[in-house]
Amino acid sequence: MKITQISAIPIRIPLPTAPYATENAGTRIDWHGRRSRTSSVRPDPALDYALVRIETDEGVTGIGEAQADIGFFGNSLEELCAAIDLYLGPQLLGRDPLDREQLLDLLDYRENSCARSGIDLALHDLMGRALGVPVSTLLGGAHRRRVQVAVEVAGGAPEDMAATCTSLVARGVRVFKPKIGGHVEADVERLSAIREAVGPDVILRADANQGYNAKDAIRLCRLAERAGVGLDLLEQPVAAWDLAGMALVRASVDTPIEADESCYSVHDAIQIVRHGAADVLNVKLAKAGGLYTAKKIAAIAEAAGLRCVIGTSFGLGVEVAAKLHLAASTMHIVDAVEFTELVVHEPLIEQPSSGPLALPLRDGCLDVPTGPGLGVELASEDVDRLRAWG
Repeated sequence: MKITQISAIPIRIPLPTAPYATENAGTRIDWHGRRSRTSSVRPDPALDYALVRIETDEGVTGIGEAQADIGFFGNSLEELCAAIDLYLGPQLLGRDPLDREQLLDLLDYRENSCARSGIDLALHDLMGRALGVPVSTLLGGAHRRRVQVAVEVAGGAPEDMAATCTSLVARGVRVFKPKIGGHVEADVERLSAIREAVGPDVILRADANQGYNAKDAIRLCRLAERAGVGLDLLEQPVAAWDLAGMALVRASVDTPIEADESCYSVHDAIQIVRHGAADVLNVKLAKAGGLYTAKKIAAIAEAAGLRCVIGTSFGLGVEVAAKLHLAASTMHIVDAVEFTELVVHEPLIEQPSSGPLALPLRDGCLDVPTGPGLGVELASEDVDRLRAWG
């Protein structure tokens, strides 16, 4: 079997409001229009993705996806599709898709992690379909069939954030990660309001998205600890480059500290371990460049005695399935996996027979797809309707 074509399909999903677009709430590095996803040329909020299709001479096809986010990942949809269609994809033409290690080594370009991730997911989907097994089997076997779901909550007024969490509890969500990273006292008020609203049994994380300096992060944790908020972790309290600051925060508080923007590659993970900068590594497929490298980062976390959490990078349903397979096949990943995309827009997949990848949840969990490959099929009419161009 040989790869005959690799192509990207640009998808743009209109949104009523931009995710996390809150002034004076959430992380301060996004205030005053910084890192805005809209412009005078593109004034309407939307989320952009590239679906990736790998075709073979035996008729077996694999589907992947990758998010384009100029604000977080630093790439546009145009860049993402060009990288896949013109540079990365052609490297694999005429090769055996089962030679995973060699193929992904050919894609080891600097940056372009989102494009590499889309191809990686499509390759794993193709391999699973060709062999008639789920992707979790390719990654080591499924040690669990259901995965607990966590959801991010946009910054805002304390009562609004609490109300959002309460409404999602009614839909089965039991783990939340509110966006903070602005004014310390106001952020503690937000977290306290959420805790009071959802009660003690709901797991509560928090994400500062690099919004604090080390001293403010320490103060936030200490105030939250005194208020009885009970944070499961605080994600990326300081700038991604400031591993010394992260290490200081970690050494000064009881709250576990998670590295997100600091942790893209296996090399980043090693540096975090060397600096003692985190208790938890956040793995995102789009940061790591796909499932193959994500497993390596999880192994580094395990070897270093750190927790590993699979984080949010919005998806169309294909990546939701991929994250479920990653969690199911990795013994060291036991925490809730973030699926914020479930509350942002509808997926572009036909729901699998193993269980819907959508809210409401049963027992706070999603079922791991059991079909071959990633176990999901695209909803072709929705894909055609939301195609950005071409």
